[in-house]
Amino acid sequence: MNLIVGSLMTQPPKIIMLADVLETRVRKEKELEFYQKELEKLQEKMFFIKKDIDITNLIIDMIEKENVIDIRQHMLEKKDD
Repeated sequence: MNLIVGSLMTQPPKIIMLADVLETRVRKEKELEFYQKELEKLQEKMFFIKKDIDITNLIIDMIEKENVIDIRQHMLEKKDD
């Protein structure tokens, strides 16, 4: 099916093939689906990286507040008791 676009005397008519428009739409839908999947992968990676940062910050906080037990020192103290 063809569609003619343009005015009668000012421009030559441009013929747009409906099949081309449909093909473009399908191609763009596939492209959108691809990028949606890529976005989901990136969001999953971001989630785990944020969790890793949270754990690292917790460890740093514990060390700064000296809440971490020095295992060697703890064992030596226990042995002496």
